[in-house]
Amino acid sequence: MSPDSIGVGLGEGLPGGPRPRRTAPPGPSYTLTEDTPVYVISVAAELSGLHPQTLRQYDRLGLVCPDRTAGRGRRYSARDIQQLREVQRLSQDEGINLAGIKRIIELENQVAALQSRIAELATSLEGAASTLQAREAAVHASYRRDLVPYQPAQQSSALVVWRPRR
Repeated sequence: MSPDSIGVGLGEGLPGGPRPRRTAPPGPSYTLTEDTPVYVISVAAELSGLHPQTLRQYDRLGLVCPDRTAGRGRRYSARDIQQLREVQRLSQDEGINLAGIKRIIELENQVAALQSRIAELATSLEGAASTLQAREAAVHASYRRDLVPYQPAQQSSALVVWRPRR
């Protein structure tokens, strides 16, 4: 589901017909993303094809935890609805129990966090490498060009007699 289509037709197709829409607050600070909690439990249940009581059970088990309003009402995002559909698919099609699904979700979240950390560290490493190269170039640029490299004297096999002066 694209971010543009999240708020389109929220009430359409539901019992009782379309509901009046609330308009988004004016100004550039409001953006609608896949993580924006906009759906109440009844709409989320219909969009995911599950019963509202199932959504409450999934929330209690920690499978899909929606955001909460100030009055403690659940608000689901488009990402939450996708996750509800995935939990249902794993349960029905793959035969995985809810504890197994919870572990799968935890591991997927851990992998995503680790991938994010790897990307962050790679970016940091690239920055450090470029800083090091810049410093190395600055040191090389500071070399005096009028100096001649030191070459140690060649050792000869000539015999030298030393006589002290008296």
